[in-house]
Amino acid sequence: MTALTGTGRLIRLILRRDRWLLLVWMLWLVMITASLSSTYQDQYPTAADREEYARTSGTNPTFLALYGPLQDSGVGGIISQRLGAVPIFIGLVSVLMVIRHTRTEEQAGRRELLSAGVCGRHAALAAAMSVTMLANLVVGLLIGATLSRDCPGSGSLILGLGFAAVGCAFVAVGALAAQVTENAGTARGIALGSLGAFLLIRLAADAGGEDSGLNWLNWLSPLGWRTELSAFAEDRWWVLLLFVVFTAAVSAVAVAVSARRDVGAGLLAPPLGPAEAAPSLRGPLGLAWRLHRTLLIGWAAAFVILGAVFGGLAEGVGDLLKDNKNLQDVFARIGGQQGLVDSYIASMMSLVGLIAAGYGVQAVLRLRREEESSRGEYLLASGADRIQWVAGHLVFALIGPAIALALAGVSAGLVHGANVSDTGGQLPAILGAAMIQLPAVWTLSALTLALFGLLPRLTATVGWGALALCFVLGQFGQALQFDQSVLDVSPFTHIPRVPGADVPAAPLLWLLTIAALLTAAGLARTRRRDVGA
Repeated sequence: MTALTGTGRLIRLILRRDRWLLLVWMLWLVMITASLSSTYQDQYPTAADREEYARTSGTNPTFLALYGPLQDSGVGGIISQRLGAVPIFIGLVSVLMVIRHTRTEEQAGRRELLSAGVCGRHAALAAAMSVTMLANLVVGLLIGATLSRDCPGSGSLILGLGFAAVGCAFVAVGALAAQVTENAGTARGIALGSLGAFLLIRLAADAGGEDSGLNWLNWLSPLGWRTELSAFAEDRWWVLLLFVVFTAAVSAVAVAVSARRDVGAGLLAPPLGPAEAAPSLRGPLGLAWRLHRTLLIGWAAAFVILGAVFGGLAEGVGDLLKDNKNLQDVFARIGGQQGLVDSYIASMMSLVGLIAAGYGVQAVLRLRREEESSRGEYLLASGADRIQWVAGHLVFALIGPAIALALAGVSAGLVHGANVSDTGGQLPAILGAAMIQLPAVWTLSALTLALFGLLPRLTATVGWGALALCFVLGQFGQALQFDQSVLDVSPFTHIPRVPGADVPAAPLLWLLTIAALLTAAGLARTRRRDVGA
């Protein structure tokens, strides 16, 4: 039996298990692209309209940070910029998909069972990488074909292939992370941390514009290479070779590690614990702290860095108004330069809130992983109270995002305050803009908990799906001209855009009420349903 024996059967198994998930993911990305293409054709029908966009929104630091530079003033260039956040989502899905079908299967013992019979040593890794890379390639080609109806064919194809190449690069990153540790949660943390680091490099390279002197940093990140493809402008096909080399090299390392480690083990052996448990582990809350502390510390550090990056960019936002009469007129109604800075801070804190919601969802999903691995059942069999067990994890799903948002707000406030010599005024304002996201964040955490109680098998799918929907509505909803009733589905739509706006109490109270009701429903149902069912 060769190392790849059974790969074809495992590919068919993955396609059968995830056929609907893959189909929804691919169709969603293609539909977003098609809708944006149609929207921007209608919004910017003339060359003058597109030049106006290039002078205003195309050079907005918020857009530069979120989406990257505008490299061409045509409709294709505008679409390429506004789809700049899509590769992040593709990388995220690619990482999670590979780890789900490698390390998660191995941790559950199914990989060892298959390897003992009909599957070779590398079959599971090869199958997971093949399916995910193929899905990325199909998405990229469909995006290119969709855009080519309204945009130049060469630029459309290179943009689509750039998205596929980013996904394939993070398939390799996820595969390597799955070999490093024997715990699926830690593997996800390593891979997502790598994605976050590459994103920060891309943000630093693009946020300051062409005059920042930091554009060279794009060559250090696969997300930056996507920008350097320069779709619809220079069409640098040769940049795709960087993706090929990176993906092949990281994949080769993953295969080499897989060949040398024991099945069920990782490159890094878990440390041995003490012979006797500490007093803090005598209760469910102490155990929850033990399980969540590494995740919380990692997210906290990331939010400090993220806040510092966004805070450092705020000072230069007002410079857009200098010598630009068009921008002066546009932002005069929201307070001129200060209004523009406030709008930037509100937009960045809204994005930070979405990221914090991801932490909240992940914290609740730890409950589901404990249940699926039977550790929750063992704990409850020892006499622990079921509500206390759930509440221990819920504490970190609620307090964890609050800590992360507070750190991001403080970091951004200190950096921006120091830049403008007004720390005492900017710190409370930016901290408030961060903390006001909490009702929306808690609503998504509570929704995930309700799913854990009511529909446990769908907890992860619907929980992450709800977060993805909020991201789409927040980042693309206005551009796609969605009806306000559709935008209102996202709890973040109801968060006041502070600083610079009034803070009505009603929407915040409604969100807190909904979060409380969802939490109560999740706790009540969890108390009565069978564990593991």
